[in-house]
Amino acid sequence: MESILLLEDDRALCNGIAFALKDMGYPVLSCYTLAEGKKALGESAVALGILDVNLPDGNGFDFCREIRKEKNFPIIFLTANDLETDIITGLEIGADDYITKPFSLMVLRAKVGALLRRNYGKQEQLVQIENFIFNFDAMEFQRAGVPLELSKTEQRLLKMLVENKGKTLSREQMIDFVWSGSGEFIDENALSVAINRLRNKLGDTGPAKFIKTVYGIGYTWVQ
Repeated sequence: MESILLLEDDRALCNGIAFALKDMGYPVLSCYTLAEGKKALGESAVALGILDVNLPDGNGFDFCREIRKEKNFPIIFLTANDLETDIITGLEIGADDYITKPFSLMVLRAKVGALLRRNYGKQEQLVQIENFIFNFDAMEFQRAGVPLELSKTEQRLLKMLVENKGKTLSREQMIDFVWSGSGEFIDENALSVAINRLRNKLGDTGPAKFIKTVYGIGYTWVQ
């Protein structure tokens, strides 16, 4: 069952919010640190996230950016940071709402309810190709009903290729999409290595059936 992920380092406030949301129809995963939030996200299906910004071991903005690389559930920032620049940053990186402290629990509850209703019944982004099923919302992949284990890099490459089926993507575009924000220098050879690994996992090692190399430019998904 999907849950509400609540990340708030003030334990009394966190418990009060959890109590206010207890009859919304979703279990509340109360987390007090960024590490706990990441662990909960990795272990549970999440319907909505409520995130503080200033945490003892990190930053809620960075966590939001990380979530948005793979997940599309609604996110509400709940924080004492009330500067206009913070609010704009929160919304621009993918939050659906930004509530500043102090706040009304009734208002928070209403906003949570509205976002859950908006997302209720939304179809997952499923793509079926031959005996493959790609779920890009949950980042879960199957081949002939068997889970296909892909690294984060391979997941992002596959998503970019499939969503741009028939289009030739340049190596520069792909590197920027897959590794943007990593803060690391990425050698172009890293893309070739990642593509080869993805091909091997898809069983696409003979004449290109899925991922075609466009020499001198980049790659395209041909199915």
